[in-house]
Amino acid sequence: MDLRRLIRDTGCRLLRGDALTEITCVCCDSRSAEPGALFVCLPGRHTDGSVYAAQAAAAGAAAVLCGPGYAGRDLPDRCAVLQADDPRRMMAVLSARLYGDPGGRMTLVGITGTKGKTTTAHLLAAILQADGRRVGLIGTNGACWPGHRHDLNHTTPESCDLQALLRRMADDGCDTCIMEVSSLGLKAGRVAGLAFAVGIFTNFSPDHIGPGEHADLAEYLHWKSALFPHCAAGVFNNDDAWVGKIRQGAPCRAVTYGIDRPADLRADADITLTRTGGRLGATFTVDGVPYTVGMPGAFSVYNALAALAAARLLGAGEQAVRRGLAEAVVRGRVEPAAVGAPFTVLIDYAHNEAAAESLLRTLRAYKPARLIAVFGCGGDRSRLRRFGMGSVCARLADFCVITEDNSRTEPVEQILADIRAGLRLGNPATPFAEIPDRRQAIYYALDHAQPGDIIAILGKGHETTIERNGVKEPFVEREIVEEYWEVKKI
Repeated sequence: MDLRRLIRDTGCRLLRGDALTEITCVCCDSRSAEPGALFVCLPGRHTDGSVYAAQAAAAGAAAVLCGPGYAGRDLPDRCAVLQADDPRRMMAVLSARLYGDPGGRMTLVGITGTKGKTTTAHLLAAILQADGRRVGLIGTNGACWPGHRHDLNHTTPESCDLQALLRRMADDGCDTCIMEVSSLGLKAGRVAGLAFAVGIFTNFSPDHIGPGEHADLAEYLHWKSALFPHCAAGVFNNDDAWVGKIRQGAPCRAVTYGIDRPADLRADADITLTRTGGRLGATFTVDGVPYTVGMPGAFSVYNALAALAAARLLGAGEQAVRRGLAEAVVRGRVEPAAVGAPFTVLIDYAHNEAAAESLLRTLRAYKPARLIAVFGCGGDRSRLRRFGMGSVCARLADFCVITEDNSRTEPVEQILADIRAGLRLGNPATPFAEIPDRRQAIYYALDHAQPGDIIAILGKGHETTIERNGVKEPFVEREIVEEYWEVKKI
């Protein structure tokens, strides 16, 4: 598409260059620039994207979009220069136009909340797939649709990457896309211009507050609620204390779900916990009708209720609902490792205090002989998360194995010292082992497991790498557990 058609009636200004310049893709990372690309200079926390404009042009970018204050005078004459007051929002507008508005060709479902987004997305996807739909997923576990899977740098990709993914899904026959919509994604305008058939709110608790994230709780809450003005219908957890703030001013049709408070879709309180082999699950009833979810505890019932409510809004059949809820497995979300042992090993992404507390309380309800938590905390992140993780694990686990997570550029010893402080704060009597190497920490937990134990390996979940000193190395915890146990059995 040429620049003239691309920017028509958008408010984007052509400062320099040929209006007939052909654009074939949009990017905001100069390393992705190629001939025919429109490179967008996004304002950053430390530097402005304009410092990479020359690099993008050298890679062949046909045009550069910048904000006020940069005119592209250092760029070659062949590179067109565009300007917009808000480059982020303009990137979303131009990407949607260039890729043919692929979101408009599919039913879009957006899920927001502090916890449960990934599980709810996969439960709903399993239901809709059982109903005969071709479903794409975008979120923490990457982008996937039948025959395709791609890792992502963000839970909600930048708008240029998001629109390109939606185009690929639509071209491949997907009729539905379910995406996790993070508060940071909303703040950065990554889903600007998309219209969602259904939006889902799972829950709210403090998180993502700090440098480069949200300034405070009020800002975090604001951006969580920002999804619903763009939804035809909203599905809301009516048991969450913040649901009123999230719903405030939302113009969409509202459907509520819950267990404790009155709701449009309410599960009876008689939830039954199930433990079959290494897999934990739960059964629950809605209006006297029983359902089974193949994931543990009350929080899985909440996620199942959210998926059920959305599935009904989207017209899914009852048999598809039952099958999807019972059979769905989510990588890295209370994912059982197949060890065939007299104890249970679960891998979960819980990497903050709220998520760890919810998970460990849930696992406690299954009355394990011992509950063992293997965990660390990420480097170059808020130290408060380390104190919180240490405290909650010391309070709720019988034994802790503290280790590395993605230490990034921070010394592991410094992170572990903060976790130890959290352990003392939570319960100084809880025994623990400190094993900096995460692989060895997992081996230690497996070597010392006893019949009836539940081992919860927390923090990395679906991730396929571990980052040390800025270098990422392959690290898939499910494979590490299963391969080690297979050798150990011999």
